[in-house]
Amino acid sequence: MEFSATMTLKSLPLSSSFFSTTLSHNPNSKSLASSGYKTQSSSSSSSSFFFRSLKCIQSPPPNPQNPSSQFTCSAVTFSPSQTTESHVSSKLHRLISEFQSLSEPIDRVKRLIHYATLLPPMEDSVRVDSNRVMGCTAQVWLQARLDHDGKMRFEADSDSEITRGFCSCLVWVLDGAAPEEVMKLKTEELVDLNVGVAGRERSRVNTWHNVLITMQKKTKALTAEREGKPLPFEAFPSLVVTADGVEAKGSYAEAQARYLFPDESKVEELVSVLKEKKIGVVAHFYMDPQVQGILTAAQKQWPHIHISDSLVMADSAVKMAKAGCQFITVLGVDFMSENVRAILDQAGFGDVGVYRMSNERIGCSLADAAATPSYMNYLEEASRSPPSLHVVYINTSLETKAYAHELVPTITCTSSNVVQTILQAFAQVPDINIWYGPDSYMGANIKELLQQMTKMTDEEIAEIHPGHSRETIRSLLPHLHFYQDGTCIVHHIFGHEVVEKINEMYCDAFLTAHFEVPGEMFSLAMEAKRRGMGVVGSTQNILDFIKQRVQEALDRNVNDHLQFVLGTESGMVTAIVAAVRSLLGSGKSSSGGSKVKVEIVFPVSSDSMTRTSPNSSIKMGDIILPVIPGVASGEGCSIHGGCASCPYMKMNSLSSLLKVCHQLPDKKDILMAYEAERFKLQTPNGKSVADVGCEPILHMRQFQAERQLPEKLVYQIYHPYSNGRPVSSS
Repeated sequence: MEFSATMTLKSLPLSSSFFSTTLSHNPNSKSLASSGYKTQSSSSSSSSFFFRSLKCIQSPPPNPQNPSSQFTCSAVTFSPSQTTESHVSSKLHRLISEFQSLSEPIDRVKRLIHYATLLPPMEDSVRVDSNRVMGCTAQVWLQARLDHDGKMRFEADSDSEITRGFCSCLVWVLDGAAPEEVMKLKTEELVDLNVGVAGRERSRVNTWHNVLITMQKKTKALTAEREGKPLPFEAFPSLVVTADGVEAKGSYAEAQARYLFPDESKVEELVSVLKEKKIGVVAHFYMDPQVQGILTAAQKQWPHIHISDSLVMADSAVKMAKAGCQFITVLGVDFMSENVRAILDQAGFGDVGVYRMSNERIGCSLADAAATPSYMNYLEEASRSPPSLHVVYINTSLETKAYAHELVPTITCTSSNVVQTILQAFAQVPDINIWYGPDSYMGANIKELLQQMTKMTDEEIAEIHPGHSRETIRSLLPHLHFYQDGTCIVHHIFGHEVVEKINEMYCDAFLTAHFEVPGEMFSLAMEAKRRGMGVVGSTQNILDFIKQRVQEALDRNVNDHLQFVLGTESGMVTAIVAAVRSLLGSGKSSSGGSKVKVEIVFPVSSDSMTRTSPNSSIKMGDIILPVIPGVASGEGCSIHGGCASCPYMKMNSLSSLLKVCHQLPDKKDILMAYEAERFKLQTPNGKSVADVGCEPILHMRQFQAERQLPEKLVYQIYHPYSNGRPVSSS
């Protein structure tokens, strides 16, 4: 059975009906309709027959001067004796050749729209949420099944003509293929089709990637089901947020969700004492969910509560002092309270009390790494290689910043501004050596990012930093150094095991990753970022990315399910859920009945899960939830190294906060151990630790305001002796 058809594609505007079709008959040919292909509706079997049979061959236009493009389509039925490998590879080769033969982008788009007309529409009963393809701007549905011969059968549809064209091509290539051949196909092979005016732009690449990935996920699940095997991985715990509420999946997620709806009596107690005693609260995103839940609710009644990353905490404290707060309580690790104390002193608010949440030391693995003799040796090496600049992560102690600044001119950075800081330093001081620390993963990720920039065009690099080109990026790489022995115990968890599971089960989800994660997770998130499906940066960058994608989904005004893998400390979820619920709530009235679900996935190692005590539970309405053991019992900690929850941050409890607030003002010195340390120590050069340690922070603030390294810092780089003892050359 075979048929041939001649289709004339005229170069008309996209809004026109520019396809005309003539079918040439012979005794052995049949029309599309008589071959079982229906233009309005089609069963799964007719769909699979059509795409198993159709073969398109590009033929040259009869007249080169004629703007019309003509091609001939014929159909053949692949015999069972043909190998699946030749079936898939030959089809893909012909498809790529066909699109590459069209030199004009508009002609490739028209060809894609033509293929959209050949895709049988799916029945409404199949266009359901369970068949939705995640991550596409348009609505896309995909259904898959294994036939009796063990071959994959696919149906797809979309509310976008161009996306239907993409689906049509993929279904034509993969329908009837063996499962192993479906799994072999890579997105990179499809990019060569180069469809559209900007064929490699985000939305185009996303469509190829996400539809193919969904085909492969469904193929994997169907194969495992047929063989009676469980999937190789269990799903990560997650929270599903809608305009109507929050659903927890998995015990770890239940523990995180427990305090999203806090005890109103505790909120009232906290607000009352904060107002009465004029106390401001600055807290890091990584706080325990119980504390964050209470603080988020209290913010509505007391404006002097701020939850943020470490950079903004001290700024917020200054604003609170200016507004009349007499005390600042800091919920974070010790270097954060030190910074708040020092910045308040610098701003003239030395009389404002600053209090920690524990009478014990609240450490930080990164800050501790920078306080070792090994790190000082690293800086000694830097001091012998002028001109040098030490770019130190803000998550270090004031003492470290002070001692470092006397060895090597130093500027602090955050995960959101570190790349711009380094690029600007190389632009202003071309022969400079940069020494980054103490986070080894972030240092390696920065170097990898710069390596990737060498493959960009000069125009693309200029969009990141106008002072650089491929040549300058290549020349600076040998001058970039990073400390090799410092990690965050939280972000250390995102290594091989977690990355493998994300690749297996969440390859079509949005990926978020803090700059401190290991290289495997960083590379995965960077690849997603290039497709517009990921973000790598600070906690604030992650929050902003999620809010942006949710708002885009609301603007599309269709049912959607957005899935975000949270590649940072799980305490971030409170701020994320609050922001997402606010967006979903505001969009509910104008959505016209459409619903958006946002799923926050916690990529926690299966070995990091502690078991629930059989006697521990809490009742929320009609639901009884198990209570997960606390950090002291190892909550979220993995035998592979690292924790989903920071045990240091969890030392900031609600009971400690209330205790400190109720005791203020501390006339009996009961809270002496809770008071943030005001440095009385001096540096080796006899200067105040507080004064010298604040200067790198002030350098960073000036850089953020002016986008240039401060003149004083540049002078220190060229004249390092001005910052303390003269450097020795070797």
